[in-house]
Amino acid sequence: MPKVQVITAPNPILVTDPYHKVFLAGGITGCPDWQAKAIQLIRQNATRDIVLYNPRRPNFPIDDPSAAPQQIEWEFKALNHADTILFWFCKEAIQPIALYELGRHAYRFSKGHFSNLLVGVEPGYPREQDVRIQLDLACGAQPFDDLKTLLSWVY
Repeated sequence: MPKVQVITAPNPILVTDPYHKVFLAGGITGCPDWQAKAIQLIRQNATRDIVLYNPRRPNFPIDDPSAAPQQIEWEFKALNHADTILFWFCKEAIQPIALYELGRHAYRFSKGHFSNLLVGVEPGYPREQDVRIQLDLACGAQPFDDLKTLLSWVY
Protein backbone atom coordinates (compact mmCIF):
# COMPACT_ATOMS: atom_id res chain seq x y z
CA MET A 1 0.00 0.00 0.00
CA PRO A 2 1.40 3.44 -0.94
CA LYS A 3 2.53 5.73 1.85
CA VAL A 4 1.47 9.37 2.04
CA GLN A 5 3.52 11.52 4.38
CA VAL A 6 2.57 15.12 5.22
CA ILE A 7 5.19 17.67 6.25
CA THR A 8 3.57 20.80 7.61
CA ALA A 9 5.32 24.15 7.96
CA PRO A 10 7.65 24.82 9.71
CA ASN A 11 8.79 21.20 10.20
CA PRO A 12 12.06 20.13 8.54
CA ILE A 13 12.01 19.08 4.90
CA LEU A 14 13.95 15.82 5.09
CA VAL A 15 12.40 13.51 2.52
CA THR A 16 14.37 11.60 -0.04
CA ASP A 17 13.43 9.34 -2.93
CA PRO A 18 11.45 7.24 -3.73
CA TYR A 19 8.69 9.54 -2.51
CA HIS A 20 7.10 11.83 -5.07
CA LYS A 21 7.25 15.29 -3.45
CA VAL A 22 4.20 17.56 -3.90
CA PHE A 23 3.85 21.12 -2.61
CA LEU A 24 0.27 22.25 -1.92
CA ALA A 25 0.49 25.87 -3.09
CA GLY A 26 -2.32 28.37 -2.88
CA GLY A 27 -4.27 30.40 -0.42
CA ILE A 28 -4.12 30.06 3.34
CA THR A 29 -5.32 33.41 4.70
CA GLY A 30 -9.01 34.06 4.08
CA CYS A 31 -9.40 30.73 2.30
CA PRO A 32 -11.13 27.52 3.32
CA ASP A 33 -8.78 24.71 4.38
CA TRP A 34 -8.62 23.18 0.93
CA GLN A 35 -5.28 21.57 1.87
CA ALA A 36 -7.05 19.27 4.38
CA LYS A 37 -9.46 18.14 1.66
CA ALA A 38 -6.55 17.62 -0.75
CA ILE A 39 -4.60 15.57 1.79
CA GLN A 40 -7.64 13.40 2.51
CA LEU A 41 -8.30 12.72 -1.20
CA ILE A 42 -4.65 11.98 -1.93
CA ARG A 43 -4.43 9.58 1.02
CA GLN A 44 -7.55 7.74 -0.19
CA ASN A 45 -6.41 7.45 -3.80
CA ALA A 46 -2.60 7.33 -3.83
CA THR A 47 -1.05 4.76 -6.15
CA ARG A 48 2.54 5.65 -5.25
CA ASP A 49 4.51 6.90 -2.25
CA ILE A 50 3.95 10.64 -1.87
CA VAL A 51 5.12 13.32 0.50
CA LEU A 52 2.96 16.43 0.72
CA TYR A 53 4.43 19.77 1.75
CA ASN A 54 1.60 21.61 3.47
CA PRO A 55 2.23 25.31 4.20
CA ARG A 56 -0.95 25.67 6.28
CA ARG A 57 -0.04 25.46 9.95
CA PRO A 58 -2.68 24.31 12.45
CA ASN A 59 -1.99 27.46 14.50
CA PHE A 60 0.05 30.29 13.03
CA PRO A 61 1.69 32.27 15.87
CA ILE A 62 0.65 35.71 14.60
CA ASP A 63 2.22 37.49 17.62
CA ASP A 64 5.65 35.95 17.00
CA PRO A 65 7.73 38.33 14.82
CA SER A 66 9.92 35.44 13.64
CA ALA A 67 6.95 33.37 12.40
CA ALA A 68 6.44 35.12 9.03
CA PRO A 69 10.12 34.99 7.96
CA GLN A 70 10.28 31.35 9.07
CA GLN A 71 7.13 30.55 7.05
CA ILE A 72 8.42 32.30 3.93
CA GLU A 73 11.77 30.51 4.12
CA TRP A 74 10.10 27.12 4.68
CA GLU A 75 7.82 27.63 1.68
CA PHE A 76 10.71 28.80 -0.51
CA LYS A 77 12.75 25.69 0.33
CA ALA A 78 9.83 23.28 0.00
CA LEU A 79 8.75 24.74 -3.34
CA ASN A 80 12.27 24.31 -4.68
CA HIS A 81 12.45 20.74 -3.34
CA ALA A 82 9.13 19.56 -4.85
CA ASP A 83 8.76 17.31 -7.89
CA THR A 84 5.22 18.60 -8.40
CA ILE A 85 3.84 22.00 -7.43
CA LEU A 86 0.06 22.03 -7.21
CA PHE A 87 -1.68 25.41 -7.07
CA TRP A 88 -5.31 25.88 -6.07
CA PHE A 89 -6.85 29.34 -6.31
CA CYS A 90 -10.09 29.37 -4.32
CA LYS A 91 -12.70 32.03 -5.01
CA GLU A 92 -12.68 33.53 -1.49
CA ALA A 93 -9.42 35.52 -1.72
CA ILE A 94 -7.06 36.98 -4.35
CA GLN A 95 -3.93 35.34 -2.82
CA PRO A 96 -1.20 37.71 -4.11
CA ILE A 97 1.69 35.62 -2.75
CA ALA A 98 0.36 32.50 -4.49
CA LEU A 99 0.06 34.51 -7.74
CA TYR A 100 3.70 35.56 -7.39
CA GLU A 101 4.75 31.98 -6.66
CA LEU A 102 2.77 30.74 -9.67
CA GLY A 103 4.62 33.15 -11.95
CA ARG A 104 7.99 32.19 -10.53
CA HIS A 105 7.41 28.46 -10.68
CA ALA A 106 5.64 28.47 -14.07
CA TYR A 107 8.84 29.99 -15.43
CA ARG A 108 10.97 27.37 -13.62
CA PHE A 109 8.71 24.63 -14.99
CA SER A 110 9.05 25.99 -18.53
CA LYS A 111 12.84 25.65 -18.13
CA GLY A 112 12.60 22.02 -16.92
CA HIS A 113 13.58 22.68 -13.28
CA PHE A 114 10.95 20.27 -11.90
CA SER A 115 8.69 17.60 -13.32
CA ASN A 116 5.10 18.75 -12.94
CA LEU A 117 3.08 21.95 -12.50
CA LEU A 118 -0.61 21.53 -11.73
CA VAL A 119 -2.91 24.54 -11.45
CA GLY A 120 -6.56 24.83 -10.55
CA VAL A 121 -8.83 27.86 -10.41
CA GLU A 122 -12.17 27.66 -8.66
CA PRO A 123 -14.97 29.24 -10.71
CA GLY A 124 -15.55 32.74 -9.37
CA TYR A 125 -11.89 33.37 -8.47
CA PRO A 126 -11.45 37.15 -9.01
CA ARG A 127 -8.17 36.85 -10.98
CA GLU A 128 -9.08 33.78 -13.04
CA GLN A 129 -8.35 35.48 -16.36
CA ASP A 130 -4.90 36.56 -15.16
CA VAL A 131 -4.03 33.01 -14.09
CA ARG A 132 -5.25 31.54 -17.38
CA ILE A 133 -3.38 34.02 -19.58
CA GLN A 134 -0.14 34.02 -17.57
CA LEU A 135 -0.09 30.21 -17.35
CA ASP A 136 -0.66 29.90 -21.09
CA LEU A 137 2.09 32.41 -21.85
CA ALA A 138 4.57 30.84 -19.42
CA CYS A 139 4.16 27.19 -20.36
CA GLY A 140 1.22 26.67 -22.71
CA ALA A 141 -1.03 25.15 -20.05
CA GLN A 142 -4.57 25.78 -18.87
CA PRO A 143 -5.81 25.39 -15.28
CA PHE A 144 -8.37 22.91 -14.03
CA ASP A 145 -11.61 24.28 -12.58
CA ASP A 146 -12.27 21.45 -10.12
CA LEU A 147 -10.09 20.50 -7.13
CA LYS A 148 -10.88 16.79 -7.31
CA THR A 149 -9.90 16.58 -10.99
CA LEU A 150 -6.74 18.58 -10.31
CA LEU A 151 -5.76 16.22 -7.48
CA SER A 152 -6.29 13.14 -9.65
CA TRP A 153 -3.08 14.07 -11.48
CA VAL A 154 -1.13 13.59 -8.22
CA TYR A 155 -2.23 10.04 -7.39
